[in-house]
Amino acid sequence: MSRPELKGRRVTVVGLAKSGVAAARLCAREGARVTVTDRREEKDLAAALAALGPDVRRRLGGHDLQDFEAAELVVVSPGVPLANPELRAARARGVPVWGEVELAWRFLPPGTPVVGITGTNGKSTTTALTGALLARDRRTFTGGNLGTPLCEHVLSGAPADAVVAELSSFQLEGIDRLRARVAAILNVTPDHLDRYPDVDAYAAAKARLFSRQEPGDAAIANARDDRAMAMAGASRGERYTFGFGEAAPCGARTADGEPGAAGAAIWVAPSGRAPERYLLRNRALRGRHNRENAMAAILCARLMGVPGDAVQAGLDAFPGLPHRLELVAEKGGVEWVNDSKATNVDSTFVGLAAFPAGAPRVVLIMGGRGKRAPYAPLAPLFAGRVKALLTIGEDAPAIERELGGLAPTEGCGTLAGAARRAGVLAGPGDVVLLSPACASYDQFANYEERGEAFRRLAKEHAR
Repeated sequence: MSRPELKGRRVTVVGLAKSGVAAARLCAREGARVTVTDRREEKDLAAALAALGPDVRRRLGGHDLQDFEAAELVVVSPGVPLANPELRAARARGVPVWGEVELAWRFLPPGTPVVGITGTNGKSTTTALTGALLARDRRTFTGGNLGTPLCEHVLSGAPADAVVAELSSFQLEGIDRLRARVAAILNVTPDHLDRYPDVDAYAAAKARLFSRQEPGDAAIANARDDRAMAMAGASRGERYTFGFGEAAPCGARTADGEPGAAGAAIWVAPSGRAPERYLLRNRALRGRHNRENAMAAILCARLMGVPGDAVQAGLDAFPGLPHRLELVAEKGGVEWVNDSKATNVDSTFVGLAAFPAGAPRVVLIMGGRGKRAPYAPLAPLFAGRVKALLTIGEDAPAIERELGGLAPTEGCGTLAGAARRAGVLAGPGDVVLLSPACASYDQFANYEERGEAFRRLAKEHAR
């Protein structure tokens, strides 16, 4: 793929979130006549506008159809639906409409392999882990929907022998020729149905990741997810699977049930080779969901040629992602685990299930601003697992009504109060788990701020 010639061309960039700003800067660097447009007013875009040069034309507070129809290229931020009427008008006139990742991919050095990872759940952890495994063997950029936009990487000029990109459905809507040497689909469950008419349309957006693969590429899918298997099966590359059960050719497998004291054994069988054994014993990757994430990441790394010993070392060293089952303190035999990213019931279910049942040892902190979803689906996980339930925030009464009879329960009001009480209740072998099942906005600006507060409180109250 040759680099596009943008010098002197009229380019309209739609949406001024960080991806759109990076795309506008890249187009301006290449000599394009750039117009940026956003429905938000100038007063709401101060930081974004400060990053743009004086030669970039601004059209704010709404869109002008002329900026779309007269453009020679339109670049779209992921948050802007392609069903936008101005974008439809541009396509009707034959104007190319690219997503930010498509633009960036076309400016990567020729031959740079891309590992693309998508899915409803787990893609951030899998992307970060895959990037960490590849980085043990070569210069690797890891980003996309996770962290740094791909256009920002191109602008940096930093050398990379491989790119590992988390790709959301919104980003994948806007790809045209982007080719992933290795593409992985982790799972598909209903999501973003405010943007898509149904789950089939949502899945179709993700399936575009496989549409440009060539023979010799690899498509990885979750063996227990029929939609994911069908999506990967449409690739012209070779299909690999991961899941639970007996070792399988062209795939990764691990035993179902709780892993032993040595960790979970993962068997990986690249095409035409004998199965290889890896051990997942890192507490940052605890839980059934992380075994799936790890299997996908190992396949990505091995298919990219990372040596097996480097893969095992990378699994052992991976620090995890902030606010996702993150161990933030450990003292007196008590672990303090920050799962502030669990802002809904499904996420808390996954987080709580990561700790084995058998003896009540989890002091669980839940609450915040609820999302009108029932908490009752968590009830089956309480028996033999939850030692105490501490509630905080606006939805504490609802949590107590639905779950309060399943374990000793105390309303603590604030996170500080819950951490103080947890420090008293938790003993050797216990886990203090912040997994709120709620948004943070009643007491914090976002889940990151809530997680950072818990980190500080854990260090204060660990004894």
